[in-house]
Amino acid sequence: MQKPAIPQEDATNAEPSEFPFGSNDVRLSPREWLVAGIVLLALSWLVPVFWERIEPLRAGADYRIPYPLGNDYWTYQRYCGEACGEEKTLVLGDSVIWGHYVRNDETLSHYLNELIGEARFANVAVDGIHPAALSGLVARYGRAISDRDVILHANLLWMSSERHDLQVTKEFAFNHPALVPQLFPRIPCYKVSLEERIGIVVGRELPLLRWADHLRIAYYDGTDLPMWTIEHPCANPAGAITLELPSPDPSPEATAEPWTARGIPPYNPPWVPLETSFQWGQFQRTIETLRRRGNRVFVVVGPFNEHMLTGESLEIYQKRKQEAAAWLRENRIPHAVPPALPSRLYADASHPLAEGYRMLAGQLLEEESFVRFLETQ
Repeated sequence: MQKPAIPQEDATNAEPSEFPFGSNDVRLSPREWLVAGIVLLALSWLVPVFWERIEPLRAGADYRIPYPLGNDYWTYQRYCGEACGEEKTLVLGDSVIWGHYVRNDETLSHYLNELIGEARFANVAVDGIHPAALSGLVARYGRAISDRDVILHANLLWMSSERHDLQVTKEFAFNHPALVPQLFPRIPCYKVSLEERIGIVVGRELPLLRWADHLRIAYYDGTDLPMWTIEHPCANPAGAITLELPSPDPSPEATAEPWTARGIPPYNPPWVPLETSFQWGQFQRTIETLRRRGNRVFVVVGPFNEHMLTGESLEIYQKRKQEAAAWLRENRIPHAVPPALPSRLYADASHPLAEGYRMLAGQLLEEESFVRFLETQ
């Protein structure tokens, strides 16, 4: 026997829902959205500030940004603030100043302190940075560097070829891409999507994102959390945050031997004219940024390992040094162009060994312009 059909309610006669979008758990009014936004903004500022209180930096004498934290600009900003708070003379530059092949107590800043008998100089260099990246680093993460004495290193190695100068059109990976100009001026070899460029620009301005990058670099091997959990399937992600930052040791792959003992051959780089060099223009921009903030800037040009240069390249390099010194004189920037160190004191084209840094410190302290800069307040 067939059962009678159960009548269904006519959909056309259904009453409209009393609560539109009633499936949502929470609906915020405009005022509530405003309050939520203010809370999130406050947390994005307070969390990084609170983290500085619980994570010790231990930036004592001869401290430098640890090699594994070279891309951790949140830590760099924090360290700059501490160094400036101690009224130090800041020594700024790339891996030559950082000390790629030496311990943190064998750098130029260390030997300057040793020779003058006081802890006056602080190493605020970053390993692997180039002038275009240094300009971005100072502009965005070195804002604490104001009304200070700054020793700035000019490494002409970055103008030794179009590749070093970032002028080639073929894409290649270079150091610190997040620090270079993302939109203008255009870098031909830097070919990332517009979305990635915009993300970098936005991330520079948000403390919470910079702090998140710090956690990723300092505790998760530079990878994001999902990738880290894949590589460490049995590890507790929270346990990786030890609050112990790496020590400022030399680069792990650095071999502290003279370049001749390492089998590095002499070479003949073409050199880029300074007037068309992108890197030189970015170096000038760094000086402008520093001086605009009230800093007194002293520039050290070189010393490059001239013993490695062959043929016409040595003559061109000598000319580039003279052109750099001429521009510094024209702009009334105190500077020194120390002579090349003995060949045995270089590890490669531009990095001295420990004895080389000691000799360079002595050369600078015998330079009249450098002594006058230190004595003038």
